[in-house]
Order: sequence, then C-alpha cells, then structure tokens
Amino acid sequence: QVQLVESGGGLVQPGGSLRLSCVASVTIFSTCVPGWYRQAPGKQRDVVATITKPGPTNYADSVKGRFTISKDNAKNTVYLQMNSLKPEDTAVYYCNFQCLTYSYWGQGTQVTVSS
Repeated sequence: QVQLVESGGGLVQPGGSLRLSCVASVTIFSTCVPGWYRQAPGKQRDVVATITKPGPTNYADSVKGRFTISKDNAKNTVYLQMNSLKPEDTAVYYCNFQCLTYSYWGQGTQVTVSS
C-alpha cells in the first residue's frame, strides 16, 4: 500500500527553481511530522527541511533563504519550493513523515542542477 507519492523533480540550470510535492494518506498527514531529505551520490541522507503541525519550520544551513517547506492540509500535501538552485543541490530528494513509532518515506525524486 503506497503511503507517500512524490513528484516534481527534474533537470534545471543553476539559479533555477523547482517545486517538489508529496501527497500522503490522510492518517499519516494528520498524525506525523513531515520533512524533506536528500541524498547525493556517495553521501549519507541528510535532512533538508521539516515543518511541525503548528507550522514552525527548520532548514539545513545550506538551503536557508533558498528553500521553503509548506503544506496544504486540504490536499494532504507537503511541498518543497527550491529557488536559486546550485549544482551542489543535486541529489535524490525524499519526502518523510516521522510518526511516534514509525517513519514513512517516499520513493525519491531526482533533482539535477546542471548547465
């Protein structure tokens, strides 16, 4: 049973923008904390941004001021708006929902920043 469905990755030039989307099941969206992670080739998976239920957000230092995480409660969807993209942002991006006893992951979407 698919719990999370990601979309929005692709190839973009440096300085460009992309928006990632992650649709979750109603139960997961309403009870767990969403976030985005990324994993570059040969590197570990790192947190990019998270957003709590009241709304406060947290960002990795490397993306502050360029990326914005948000959610649409009516659509059970969390977004990652990525602006001023750099080649070092190239990675597979994963949607994550952290619940009390379990962590759900999306299938991953490739983001490539290259001229």
